[in-house]
Amino acid sequence: MSGRSGCLFCSPSFTGIKIQPLSSYTFPSFSFTFSPHQKHSLSFPKLMSQPLSLNSAPLAEDDTVSSAAPSLFDYHSIDQKLLQNIVYDALVWSTLNCLLVGDKSVQRSGTVPGVGLVHLPLCLLPGPFPESHWKQACELAPIFNELVDRVSLDGKFLQESLSRTKNADEFTSRLLDIHSRMLQINKTEDIRLAIMRSDYMVDDKTKSLLQIEMNTISTSFALIGCLMTGLHKSLISQYGNILGLDSNRVPANNAVDQSAEALAKGWSEYNNPRAAILVVVQVEERNMDGQPISVVYFRAGYTPKDYPSESEWRARLLMEQSSAIKCPSISYHLVGTKKIQQELAKPGVLERFVENKDHVAKLRACFAGLWSLEDSDIVKNAIENPELFVMKPQREGGGNNIYGNDLKESLLKLQEAGSEEDAAYILMQRIFPATFPAILVRDGNWSTGHVIAEAGIFGTYLRNKDKIIINKESGYMVRTKVSSSYEGGVLPGFGVVDTVYLT
Repeated sequence: MSGRSGCLFCSPSFTGIKIQPLSSYTFPSFSFTFSPHQKHSLSFPKLMSQPLSLNSAPLAEDDTVSSAAPSLFDYHSIDQKLLQNIVYDALVWSTLNCLLVGDKSVQRSGTVPGVGLVHLPLCLLPGPFPESHWKQACELAPIFNELVDRVSLDGKFLQESLSRTKNADEFTSRLLDIHSRMLQINKTEDIRLAIMRSDYMVDDKTKSLLQIEMNTISTSFALIGCLMTGLHKSLISQYGNILGLDSNRVPANNAVDQSAEALAKGWSEYNNPRAAILVVVQVEERNMDGQPISVVYFRAGYTPKDYPSESEWRARLLMEQSSAIKCPSISYHLVGTKKIQQELAKPGVLERFVENKDHVAKLRACFAGLWSLEDSDIVKNAIENPELFVMKPQREGGGNNIYGNDLKESLLKLQEAGSEEDAAYILMQRIFPATFPAILVRDGNWSTGHVIAEAGIFGTYLRNKDKIIINKESGYMVRTKVSSSYEGGVLPGFGVVDTVYLT
């Protein structure tokens, strides 16, 4: 990959960050083809030649089930034979519609198309979510989009806010170094593109919608969110009369279309018909020869593991220096850090970037408690009451947060060390959502559990100098986990994919 006159090109000699052009982006079981001049197309695999294997066979035509509907959302009381049928239909639908992922237990999974695939862990039926809070979350999306853009333009604010973090966290330090280089050469991003996702929970005690975090890089699960919406709507259309559910109460979801539209319009604004869209990924590298790049989408690059050598950092710097549109740019990436989220929650900081007082009020209403570890009173409170807090490092990807007694011990160790390592973390109010009964399906088997849900609202943003081309809410994804679990990652085995049922 090389830059010529500010342009970004791909070449087979490059051995840095793994990249794959979106012009022919192949998934394990279907392919997504992007052409600026053609409609997007999805090619799905044929139906499996043998039926899915379950612990129990599906209902025969002459089998009967209880006609008495369970109490709304009391999924644990669903008749067992009916439940077996719903699970079977869910797995068939998942197979037909590619709600699938590579199974790591199968040796050739991920290397041979169609081999070693399993359905994603999923929630069989959607849980309740207050419609008023759903509308609130959707209305916030374009406001957060604009906030991220404005904060990204204030290089001094980003550098100063993350200055202590830089001394304590090597990964953030390297990102800030690239950002500083861009400031030094006065590199401007006239065309700015973002596919973001803001994650929320509804706190049961206060009945408030509270933001967990704003994701500005590698906002995954747009396609999975759409597929889960299709699955739940299909199951409710079939079984809704028995369960007392209405498929229209599951919100429509166009996240994958909106993401594709944002990338396509970004390509169009770049105004080079020969240019391609490049996706930075975490898999084996496949490059295009001498192809100019209009848009770089980072599906990777958000964790230190994505930069195992200096080669990857040089590649990131090269991409930032190029004229290609970055999704996200280094500035947008930094705005998504936990520390900037905490800084924006300070009194008076939002007003620095948002003039509309109504927008300021809406943003502040969804902020959970966020504190720096420099606040000795908060740290003392967290040590005494660790169950009320979450300790967050400057990391993305799940599995990084610290809870309970581990949080207490971590804070005590940082106090004893007396160094600036505390700047690598923030403290956040722990949110306690209402739990609800659910049927969880993993590896073809179902189990019951009481769960909590986290809803992620996508937002897309595209701006060319002073012209805003896209700024809107763009679909959703939902992850659900058992209430006793601290983490909610789906693929690591903590959570499942889900939707919501508006109440």
